[in-house]
Amino acid sequence: MNENSVTGAVNEWEVRPGGMLVQKRDPDAEPTRILPPTIRVRVKYGSVYHEMNISAQATFGELKKMLSGPTGLHHEDQKLMYKDKARDSKSYLDVAGVKDRSKMVVMEDPLSQERRFLEMRKNAKMEKAVKLISDISFEVDRLAGQVSAFESVISKGGKVAEKTLLNVIELLMNQLLKLDGITVDGDVKLQRKIQVDRIQQYVETMDALKLRNSTPSSNVETNQTHGGTQPQSKRTAHKRQPSSNAVASSEWEIFDSLAAPPSSTTTTNTTHPMFNWDLI
Repeated sequence: MNENSVTGAVNEWEVRPGGMLVQKRDPDAEPTRILPPTIRVRVKYGSVYHEMNISAQATFGELKKMLSGPTGLHHEDQKLMYKDKARDSKSYLDVAGVKDRSKMVVMEDPLSQERRFLEMRKNAKMEKAVKLISDISFEVDRLAGQVSAFESVISKGGKVAEKTLLNVIELLMNQLLKLDGITVDGDVKLQRKIQVDRIQQYVETMDALKLRNSTPSSNVETNQTHGGTQPQSKRTAHKRQPSSNAVASSEWEIFDSLAAPPSSTTTTNTTHPMFNWDLI
């Protein structure tokens, strides 16, 4: 016997803990998968029978999806009966006892159809609300840029036309009215609230800017104050000029009166000289 053959045969066998000699398994090899059997079931819809090939381990929901084509019924609108009992879409065929050549009946379920229509309307309403909020958010972003520009101009002492400010405030209020008409739940409701808070904040900012814009700036007031003071100083100087001349004239008059001898004394001395004739 070849030594290599013996070595290979030994490597193909292993001893289990119980002492049993079994063929050695390769841990890297993929386990052999046994496919479930395929069965054929007959499903009656109205007066027509439909034969469907499906896995024995499939669910009734998978069978409903296969029946959507030949019956024209949406899989969520179907009621599948097996052994006079409506089967849940999540139940398995083999668990329910379905075998090859088993017979079933499928019919339209009005309640399921109504629920599906309500769900469709709800989803459509939700999608519409999401799109509307997205459009409003885009418009608010555009108006926010104008609010920032107005704030920059007015904070530097500039002026903006009041009509322009009122127009932006009106546009913001229109977006707020659109949001008030949206009634949603869940995450979409949170998005709506975020936009409402943003718009209210921008409207408050615009009201404050409108008030500042209508109030004269401090620079203008300061210039007007300085401009009005200078002419007043000049007028005061002009008013004081004549009084200075008057004072000067008065001083010269006083000086002349002091320098000149009294007229009455001179006249008396000249007119009536007093001589002592006796001494001569």
